[in-house]
Amino acid sequence: MNIRVYYEDTDCGGVVYYANYLKYMERSRTEFLRELGIDQVSYQKKGIFFVVVDAHVKYRSPARYDDLLSIESSVTELSSAAVVFETRILRNSQLLVKGEVKLACIGPQGHAMKIPQEIRDALEATMKKRQL
Repeated sequence: MNIRVYYEDTDCGGVVYYANYLKYMERSRTEFLRELGIDQVSYQKKGIFFVVVDAHVKYRSPARYDDLLSIESSVTELSSAAVVFETRILRNSQLLVKGEVKLACIGPQGHAMKIPQEIRDALEATMKKRQL
């Protein structure tokens, strides 16, 4: 997906404020899941939630006002109750930021639960495609 950097995204130095990259990564993950046909709202109505339990971001080079960024997310790890996404943020093919976020699947009481099989199947399929 592509995101344009707006003035509101930048800090006093004219570069994207560091926390906004996490927002961009969230949008990319959400769209990634949507493209797989995973409707997070319908799962939430069933009491199935995905929450961030770990996040790491490596900032290599800053994005600036009016830059057009390309954001790519992929699944790198999958366990019974968690999934790890890697997200790369690029400008004109130059890697600016690389992040890794681990999401846990939880039920309505906040306890870990197994990822529903249909979601696992969809995520595993993307991992297999990536390995080819």
